[in-house]
Amino acid sequence: MLIDLHTHTSFSPDSDEPMKNMIERAIELNLDAYAITDHCEADRFFSRDNYKRPQTDHEYDIYNYNIVYENSVSAICKAKELYPKLNLLCGIEWGQALYDMKATEIMCNDKRLDFVIGSLHELEDMPDFAFIDYSQFDIDNLLRKYFEEIARLCEKPVFDTLAHLTYTLRYIEGEQKIKVDMNRYKDIIAQAFKSLAYNGRALEINTSGLRQGYGKTFPTLDFIKLFKEMGGEIITIGSDSHRACDIGKGIAEGIEIAKQAGFRYCAYFKERKPNFIKL
Repeated sequence: MLIDLHTHTSFSPDSDEPMKNMIERAIELNLDAYAITDHCEADRFFSRDNYKRPQTDHEYDIYNYNIVYENSVSAICKAKELYPKLNLLCGIEWGQALYDMKATEIMCNDKRLDFVIGSLHELEDMPDFAFIDYSQFDIDNLLRKYFEEIARLCEKPVFDTLAHLTYTLRYIEGEQKIKVDMNRYKDIIAQAFKSLAYNGRALEINTSGLRQGYGKTFPTLDFIKLFKEMGGEIITIGSDSHRACDIGKGIAEGIEIAKQAGFRYCAYFKERKPNFIKL
């Protein structure tokens, strides 16, 4: 059994891989379920004039994600017709959902979507966590704000699975080699997990860290266990691949982590409803 529920194509600003290549690799791997989940940042959904954000010179500091969104979703829907034997899921990675509820409402009403990943790549009025020099920040204060925003996001059932909970560690620990004591945020994370469980939402095991400098999944086993302790019942697994050659990588390890945490099933979402697969 192999699934991959978090992948990006060239419709995402940080990927150059054509959707056709991604799909053909998924077919080659004989995936039981495959989701394309291109990036869409809710707080950049409309033109820059709609947002009071500091302008940067980063290549990904872009707006009008409504265009990216429509192009990606339309292409996936066409691909479903072209590849009927593949269990292809029309997904989106929806960033910063609470920072533009008008955009989020548009997404929630789109019946074409099978699967919505909820993520937080940046705090309001700050750049993406990928572009921060953490030596210039009070990291404890920054992470506390991040997990508080995650907890607030989990209170709103606008997505199906919470992506890469410990995303920030990709850069803080993995790239800038600054050690973080995650026990400081356990209470906030537990509250977020309670909300996820109450709303019937999933937690993602994101395996991208296994092939990066971080060397671990986002999040790690201890937090997957905590999710179960807080009543969580639904786990999704995704590689967060931006290249066809990375599809499926780490998924077997992610399955083992789910089993070690006490889960006997993982899920994929179709028409925004979970379908369970025995591990």
